[in-house]
Amino acid sequence: MPDSNDVRMTLNYILDTSLDRYRDQPAIGMATETPLTYGEFHERITALAVRLAREGVKKGDHVAILAENSHNWGTAYFAIIRVGAIAVPILPDLPEADVHHILNEMEAPLLFITQRQIEKIYELNKKKLRQIITLDDSEGIPGVVDAVPFSTYLEEAMVMKKELEDGEGVSFPEVVEDDLASILYTSGTSGYSKAVMLSHKNLTANAYSAAAMIPVIKSGAVFLSVLPMSHTYEFTLGFILPLIKGCRIAYAGKSPTPAILQKICKYEKPEVMFVVPLIMEKIYKKRVLPQIEKSRLLSLLCRFSFGRKFVCRKIGDKLIDFFGGNLKLMGIGGAALNPEVEKFLDEADFPYLIGYGLTESAPILSGGPPGDPTIVVGSAGKPFSGVEIKIVNPDPQTGIGEIYGCGPNIMQGYRNDPDATAEVLTEDGWLATGDLGYLDEFGNLHIRGRSKNVIVMSNGENVYPEPIEHKLNAYSWVVEALVVENNGKLDGWIYPDYELIDEETKGQSRVEQREYINSLIADMRREVNEQLSTASRLTRIVERREPFIKTATHKIKRYLYDGGVMMP
Repeated sequence: MPDSNDVRMTLNYILDTSLDRYRDQPAIGMATETPLTYGEFHERITALAVRLAREGVKKGDHVAILAENSHNWGTAYFAIIRVGAIAVPILPDLPEADVHHILNEMEAPLLFITQRQIEKIYELNKKKLRQIITLDDSEGIPGVVDAVPFSTYLEEAMVMKKELEDGEGVSFPEVVEDDLASILYTSGTSGYSKAVMLSHKNLTANAYSAAAMIPVIKSGAVFLSVLPMSHTYEFTLGFILPLIKGCRIAYAGKSPTPAILQKICKYEKPEVMFVVPLIMEKIYKKRVLPQIEKSRLLSLLCRFSFGRKFVCRKIGDKLIDFFGGNLKLMGIGGAALNPEVEKFLDEADFPYLIGYGLTESAPILSGGPPGDPTIVVGSAGKPFSGVEIKIVNPDPQTGIGEIYGCGPNIMQGYRNDPDATAEVLTEDGWLATGDLGYLDEFGNLHIRGRSKNVIVMSNGENVYPEPIEHKLNAYSWVVEALVVENNGKLDGWIYPDYELIDEETKGQSRVEQREYINSLIADMRREVNEQLSTASRLTRIVERREPFIKTATHKIKRYLYDGGVMMP
């Protein structure tokens, strides 16, 4: 990794270096379409930066991006930071009220947006916005949203760039590692959204470490991107990392279904993907479990350790084929992976890697390294290169305490919120994550849940809801589950897979379907409680008729349901 206080810790340096090394190689584009080369990508960024500067965007200004993934998103981002401005990526799934709050607080003079997002700014007070550019070339709404298509904006920018090159030349402000590159608003499980300030060094540190960890991934490899670039997980590992390695990024577009994802993978044959657990859990339930459950022979084999491994490896080979047959690394992070799914991936010899981190750590604190035989299944791997982890106030018996992290990737703080910053950042640079866990004898980090999620029962025993939820989610007919405290007792809320249940009860009356669901719930409660301590047992399991409200990485927003605030 480059030395600290070095210009090489800037995102601009990474971009310029990738141009020098890989100019004529494919760099970035939509899946199944012809990508831009590194040279074309760099030229577009420079032209856009020239225009931004000419239109008055200066170092330290905020420029917002509210859009789905695309090569135009990446072009806009790098143009913003090239002029020393600060990019404000907004998660596409955020509701209108949150979008208004961010844009009003940031006072951004420019906004890059897409058609799918544009209705969110119909009612926005646009006095601060001087320019709105549509990255997908969609039209604005006259009198409501005046917008310029990106291709038109870029074409005019290219002319400006040519004029400068023929005259005084192109130059931009100096950008150093501690300059802010992004302000990201957290979309967490505990409510209040905070503006996380991330410097160039924060964002490049993890990417450099990850590049050094995966020598098997060579220049030209394909990274398939399925998660929002406005989240640090995908930004750092799915965007900056492949640029360092000289790889090609292919964007899948909007969240693909398993069938569409399979078609894209067949065409692109990716070597690397980064996903959230929900994607793998869906594939496991829809593609893996049915193969076993519908075959008496496979079910019988899975009762024995050797037989289970044999079956898992056969299915694992098919899973590699599902992802195009060329997969060398799948990073899984953003939330906890169900232990049953990870057990299958491990026994299938699937090339997965679990990571752990936060927006505030840009984002990785632990994960890997790939190929380390001492990584324990169920853990989040070792501290990332350059990162230190310690457990604060550990329980004398279990060793579980709050996880703290320290390193060049730790944020500068929350914007305009010194009190909140002081709550999580110590004077010597340690980040208090709010998560509970322990380090094992091999140095693996084991996550036990959020400290705010721990339920203290009447007998004083601490109950971690996440492991119970994993047991509920392991059932093939459950889409998602949540465990909450209700008057000193534990309730499980489940959202069933109604499509699967409809198949299982085809031809039955509504009354019979209801009886079938009730019997599934009763059996589940009995079976799950047999696996739990007395204090952790569920008093009841309640059916929820619609999905839970979730964050960008598909974690349930618990604060909406605590104490029965929002009933199932």
